[in-house]
Amino acid sequence: MKVAVLAPVAWRTPPRHYGPWEQVASNIAEGLIKLGVDVTLFATGDSITAGKLESICEQGYEEDRNQDAKVLECLHISNLMEKAGQFDLIHNNFDFLPLTYSELVDTPVITTIHGFSSQKIVPVYKKYNSRGYYVSISNSDRSPELNYIGTVYNGLDTRDFEFNADPEDYLLYFGRIHHHKGTAESIEIAKRTGRKLLIAGIIQDENYWREKVEPELNDQIQYIGHAGPDKRKELLGKAAALLHPINFDEPFGMSVAEAMLCGTPVIAFNRGSMPELIKHGETGYLVKNIEEAIDAVNQLPNINRADCHKWAASQFSCDKMVGDYLALYKQILNR
Repeated sequence: MKVAVLAPVAWRTPPRHYGPWEQVASNIAEGLIKLGVDVTLFATGDSITAGKLESICEQGYEEDRNQDAKVLECLHISNLMEKAGQFDLIHNNFDFLPLTYSELVDTPVITTIHGFSSQKIVPVYKKYNSRGYYVSISNSDRSPELNYIGTVYNGLDTRDFEFNADPEDYLLYFGRIHHHKGTAESIEIAKRTGRKLLIAGIIQDENYWREKVEPELNDQIQYIGHAGPDKRKELLGKAAALLHPINFDEPFGMSVAEAMLCGTPVIAFNRGSMPELIKHGETGYLVKNIEEAIDAVNQLPNINRADCHKWAASQFSCDKMVGDYLALYKQILNR
């Protein structure tokens, strides 16, 4: 089986720090290669893969801002589609734009929908409903207007994380600094419980950072910048809990699975995919508001960190994800 895995070209695949879609595309590609699948990864030129690499740019447009994002995206997608006949199947991890080529090639295209940036993009998916094969990353993140071939949870390389049974006392916020992700709410929870909070992530909304986050920084509330793989493992593993008070219906939540893999429970607002990721009272707490989150912080001693690790390893591993995708590939190719 020859498979083309299409990653975005915003960041390197796998990313140096931020780039969730690039990370999943990498995990899919490398997992398939381990199973003996012939994989070509379409990504930036500095990407790392054990398979073949195809690229039209050396760096992503978020890492080299002298490039035009739309131009790179057009060159990148067309590069794959012009070579579509070389593959048995194309796995699209690059949103809706590649679908506009799908009627022009004979190779089947399976698309992982990593979330809807807005409802305005749904008409493109609808147009290719009968031709495309759509996969959701959680049952909660499905449009009633689309046909799906399955749900496959994002998978992580469990070797990238270490179980820590003896955490420190700090709480952790890990993600982009944005209202959607609840940075300000995390600060409020930490202040009202008297706990130290470490904040790690890229600043995505400069105004939000200046108004809601930066003025709150002190010895108790600390911003430590973005965290690469080694720092991420240490931060997540040593935390008493990950705070995830999201203000949107998150399609998946990589940091939630990553934290639990380290044995760290998660306190999250009960929105989007959170009930699918977190077992309430066993691997963390699903709460409605800041008041309930404060109570959950006080309930943390009731969580068995080994249960967090076992649950995440059984549900959100690369091996499980790749096995689930391979089953879908075979289903498509047998039609």
